[in-house]
Amino acid sequence: MSEKLIDIEGLKQYFPVAGSKAQVKAVDDVSFFIKKGETFGLVGESGCGKTTTGRSILRLIEPTAGKITYDGDVIFDSKSGKKADMLPYRRKMQIVFQDPYASLDPRMTVGDIVGEALDIHNLCKDKKERYDRIIGLLQRVGLNSEHANRYPHEFSGGQRQRVGIARALAVDPEFIVCDEPVSALDVSIQAQVVNMFEELQNELKLTYLFIAHDLSVVNHISDRIGVMYLGHLVELAESEELIFHAVHPYTLSLISAVPIADPKIARASKRIILQGDVPSPLNPPKGCAFCTRCPYADEICQNEKPEFKEIGPGHYCACHHVDIASLSRKSKNKMVIV
Repeated sequence: MSEKLIDIEGLKQYFPVAGSKAQVKAVDDVSFFIKKGETFGLVGESGCGKTTTGRSILRLIEPTAGKITYDGDVIFDSKSGKKADMLPYRRKMQIVFQDPYASLDPRMTVGDIVGEALDIHNLCKDKKERYDRIIGLLQRVGLNSEHANRYPHEFSGGQRQRVGIARALAVDPEFIVCDEPVSALDVSIQAQVVNMFEELQNELKLTYLFIAHDLSVVNHISDRIGVMYLGHLVELAESEELIFHAVHPYTLSLISAVPIADPKIARASKRIILQGDVPSPLNPPKGCAFCTRCPYADEICQNEKPEFKEIGPGHYCACHHVDIASLSRKSKNKMVIV
């Protein structure tokens, strides 16, 4: 599993502010790649740019700058001005949205919602084949034929999310952006949906970008994890490496916030509570994006943007004081995610 399916270089997504020359820098110079068949997790608190990154990759929102390569084909390049026709790539790249109710048309039956993509791409010869494929997709995600004639409001949240997954699978995609697909669901349903994602990946050889703010869920399903803060990637590593050898202060605070089932370990662990608020993306800090809340921040952090560089095999971090943060992690924070 070494071949890259998605390669992102210097992705930027800026939104203009009405009546002003200012711009909201939702995603600012983000670079990473996703290998074929793997799950790449993207975590961070609300507003850090995770969802915008996923939608920009699919070009549901046209990126401001950067380069996006899909399986060797450049589908967006701001330098050359290339913008590939996305219709052929819609069959290969799909998305499961966060809100399973708002993402489904309340005027359409579930059968029509799932079958819409089949009609757009002319994937069925006749009505019988279309019906059979729709029923097969519903059954694959744990629903049945009776559900095809119902409307979204007749389903529970977990069932609606299964409809959204069936819709994404309708065109036999290779890559799916999972945009916080379990955040609106009950905990027991979350486990069912996450397990279904894993089963579908093994069965259909899918590649995922799994976006969430719950690090324990992302750790469970992901091969590698990227941590975002204020539109920037601040750390990236394999899942186990990130959980047990994280070095960026923001990553450490996210890990410390994960509930631990064992009371003895929980009591021995130190919760890192960040001070202050997240800066406005309209006016981000000059240097490190995290410097206003970082306990190790000094003058260089305030004035110079840290380089996102490799500090170990496959482990990247953007921090001027990686060694200090790493030592603090080992001495003070004995945290375990189970």
